Amino acid sequence: MLKPTNDDFFGSVPVFKRFEGVTDSSNYRPLPDNWCLALADIVSSTGAIAAGHYKSVNMAGAGVISAVINALGKGDYPFAFGGDGALVAIPSSGIEPVRKALAAVRTWVMEELQLDLRTAVVPMAAIRNEGLDVRVARFSPSDFVSYAMFSGGGTSWAEAQMKAGKYVVDPAPPETRPDLTGLSCRWNPIDARNGEIVSIIAVPGTAGNGPEFQRLVTDIIAISMEQARDGHPVPVEGPTPALDFEGADVEARAQTVGKMRFFRRLFIIAQIGLVYLLDKLGIHTATFDVSIYRRDLAANSDFRKFDDGLKMTIDVDGDHLSRIEKRLEEAERQGICRFGLHRQASALMTCFVATPLSRDHMHFIDGADGGYAVAASRLKSKLNSTMDSITEAITPAVLPSAGSP
Repeated sequence: MLKPTNDDFFGSVPVFKRFEGVTDSSNYRPLPDNWCLALADIVSSTGAIAAGHYKSVNMAGAGVISAVINALGKGDYPFAFGGDGALVAIPSSGIEPVRKALAAVRTWVMEELQLDLRTAVVPMAAIRNEGLDVRVARFSPSDFVSYAMFSGGGTSWAEAQMKAGKYVVDPAPPETRPDLTGLSCRWNPIDARNGEIVSIIAVPGTAGNGPEFQRLVTDIIAISMEQARDGHPVPVEGPTPALDFEGADVEARAQTVGKMRFFRRLFIIAQIGLVYLLDKLGIHTATFDVSIYRRDLAANSDFRKFDDGLKMTIDVDGDHLSRIEKRLEEAERQGICRFGLHRQASALMTCFVATPLSRDHMHFIDGADGGYAVAASRLKSKLNSTMDSITEAITPAVLPSAGSP
């Protein structure tokens, strides 16, 4: 059987419906050789979050996906939202428009959100030359959307190369703007109902992504699934509309420049007010029903993923969280994994909605007080601490003793 090598690769990947399928290697297909990874992440995102810019950080991460997908002319492409960054797998035919989109979104993030965004395009050839791979699975949480899962070690290597200053896409000239059609940030933080919103990142330890790590992932998923809605932070009926316009300014800055921004912000505020009114009165139009939209929003939300490791933002009570932490700590002591975890009171939703009249709108979930960025920072601290311990252990063996010539 020939490997898919065309722009429709993701459409050929079989769909699985139960999230536990992320541990089944038969669900994954290798990314075509002539594809690339478009990546981005915020520099010093934890500092920006500490300064209260958590919505801007998430908006920048989702903006990368919006800009790249729009540059490719919509279509169905594998991507992953990481809170303070994102990656999109792209075909060779899309490299030039995607590079321009990344350059533009980098300038937009710098000028409008006052954040520093790294961007890069890494070819699959470079990843496979390192003996790594990017394998893609397709998880469908509802009948209307599907999300990509990634394994093989290639996305982690590509991110490390970007952070090392390789394969970089430089910013576009000042005032250049990407096409961010569909990007929005209109929902208030969603309070925990079970106990706490917990963002978890667990990556393979020294043993790699083998059976022991896969069992760990299965166990963590199983514990979280004991909670209502599998620990989903969004209630089944969706978030409740509110007259809060904090996200309107961020969204307006994503869509317009100059004098038109004021009018765009007014339009967004009017839309928020209309949705609030329709919901309160229980009214729906011939083309739009708020209750259906809210339920689809909950069903379509991306709160669990696998990207060379397990990433989840879940709503759990104290008992389930204690069991999850105990299992992760045990696996970490055995070298099976390294993990970072961050607790917060609420979750944050950032959306990619081509049109609210269609039911395939996508919604990205993160913790509202640092989420994945803080969890990743804690994971990085552990990795750095491990390297320091290794260095200290080998130093006496490699340095000459006192009095040696």
